[in-house]
Amino acid sequence: MNYRFLHTIAFRLTLWYAGIFIISSFIMFIMFSFFIYKIMLQKIDLDLKENVKVFSQVISREGINGANRFAITKARAAGEKIVFYRLLYPTGEVFASSHMLYWKGVKADRNILNQVILKKKHLFQTIETSSRDESIRVLYDFVAPGVILQTGLAMETYSKFLNIFKIGFAGAMGFIILFAAIIGWFMAKKALFGVEKITETAKKISGASLDSRVPQTGSEDELDQLAKTFNQMLDRIEELITSMQEMGDNIAHDLKSPVTRIRGLAEITMLNIDNQSNIEDYRKMASSTIEESDRLLDMINTMLLISKAESGDAQFVFKDINISEMIDNACELFMALAETNNINFKYQIEDNIIINGDKKMLQRAFSNLLDNAFKYTETDNSIEVILSGTDKEFIEIEVNDTGIGINNKNLGKIFKRFYRVDSSRSTKGAGLGLSLSLAIIKEHGGKISVVSKKGFGSKFVITLPNGNVQVI
Repeated sequence: MNYRFLHTIAFRLTLWYAGIFIISSFIMFIMFSFFIYKIMLQKIDLDLKENVKVFSQVISREGINGANRFAITKARAAGEKIVFYRLLYPTGEVFASSHMLYWKGVKADRNILNQVILKKKHLFQTIETSSRDESIRVLYDFVAPGVILQTGLAMETYSKFLNIFKIGFAGAMGFIILFAAIIGWFMAKKALFGVEKITETAKKISGASLDSRVPQTGSEDELDQLAKTFNQMLDRIEELITSMQEMGDNIAHDLKSPVTRIRGLAEITMLNIDNQSNIEDYRKMASSTIEESDRLLDMINTMLLISKAESGDAQFVFKDINISEMIDNACELFMALAETNNINFKYQIEDNIIINGDKKMLQRAFSNLLDNAFKYTETDNSIEVILSGTDKEFIEIEVNDTGIGINNKNLGKIFKRFYRVDSSRSTKGAGLGLSLSLAIIKEHGGKISVVSKKGFGSKFVITLPNGNVQVI
């Protein structure tokens, strides 16, 4: 037999629901029983008090003998097994009573008599008899000077009613508790339906199926929000895995070329080893090997820097810097390249814009964007750099070019590591520049956006927090 359901949340919730309901029902049962008992007791006490009034009137009209006859007659009329009457002197001596055959075990309580005499006030007593399996309610009160009436009433009828109530209430509660447990189980299963779906999806994912998603109900409740968050997490995981796969392919591709060139140079040199006079070839081989090794080291260092920046472990040195001066100097360095390639290069830079950041890292991020602009802008085209935002919360650095542009389908991928569009495969580079720039700008609390159209050029915009606003 499968007992796994005993360990489910639904089963535990059902037990909690049923347990709380049982405790609540038990408390209600005790309260109702107590109130019903008190009401019955009040009704009996009223009847006994009424008997005292009647006996007082009989004694005042007919005397003790009349009261004795009245006690016998009234007991017979009501039922000698139900009620009794006994007239006592203050000493406790009985001088008149109804037939006491069924009330032999009921004696006059000396202590209560003394209290009635002392306080001049009636008193009630509930007696549990050994001869009769029921309770008796007894009243002591003066009905005439020197005459005390002891009258008792059997509580059998009331006890039966209370027992019937207890049995009925217990039966009804048993049915309701069973019904509540079934409903509780159904509701718990329904409430946890989303959790089961998430579990099923997680099992599919553990089987290497990242395409599965948890269905959402659209109810916007906690489980629906959990499903939404779970799906977003899966999207992110799938994106990361895909990115890692693409990165692995790109790393293999980009590392293969320099390693192949190094091996080729070494092989050619080895073939010519007998020619001791060809020292220049050795020098060229060594120089090319160093160059290719430097490219590999630069690629590895850039990858490490990107990873550290994205994880927040990069050791950036933040301080107030004049971004206007930094960009102006960078643009001056690219002027010679613009003249060589006959590119119309101009820049508009607002003066004295101060931000808090790492100058070397920001120089590298900006230089990567500007380098890309020159790399993909042909002769007789133009490049423009604009820095603005002196009186704004954020500054903007625009790098506009009229180069080859980028297809819309590739715009979302250009910031991925090692990603290069087909048109840039023949261009020198590893596809890490934009990834590094984005990581650096994000570390500074900024962002990079791009707008481009194939054949019409691109516009890259760096947005950074403005330190001038804080200074003012």
